[in-house]
Amino acid sequence: MEGLDPVVVELGDQLENPGESLSLTGKLDLSGYSSGEKEFTLADGVSYDVVLTNAGDGILVTGIVRAHADGQCDRCLEPAGFDISGEIEEYYLFEEPEDAESYEDGFELVGPERTVDLSGAIWDAMVMDTPFVVLCRPDCAGLCPTCGANLNDGPCGCADQAEQAWVDSDENPFAALKNLKLD
Repeated sequence: MEGLDPVVVELGDQLENPGESLSLTGKLDLSGYSSGEKEFTLADGVSYDVVLTNAGDGILVTGIVRAHADGQCDRCLEPAGFDISGEIEEYYLFEEPEDAESYEDGFELVGPERTVDLSGAIWDAMVMDTPFVVLCRPDCAGLCPTCGANLNDGPCGCADQAEQAWVDSDENPFAALKNLKLD
């Protein structure tokens, strides 16, 4: 995982019996991350609240990861921020299953010293809750494709000029009518 150090939880003698659970809260001092080709900064890092439960043949981890990410608006290229509130759900098996090939997405195992690494589950929750399109505001007008002006600051005039040029052009199917004189 890019930039995410292991988050190892030592189970020790805890969670020995099915049904037992353990709550954990933590914070990671992660300064940023990337999703696809986009880069995001995390001023306050990432916090997580999880519950680990012995489900008999493994440890079920459920919870939530929270952060505030800052990046760049996909329409106008100005700064844009969003909140991450992703769900964590991961299952760590005590032993490798006999039908390991049937696990399409693979599986995680509890470590030999009765440890689990939560970094993969935290990373997945962050990336899954990162919006595909990041906007500075829902109604962002973006940039003018002709002159590059930020249309959130107001119209640049290119659209009016393009419309007038089309009206005056010979490609306009109604151009022949502009010289038509009706009595």
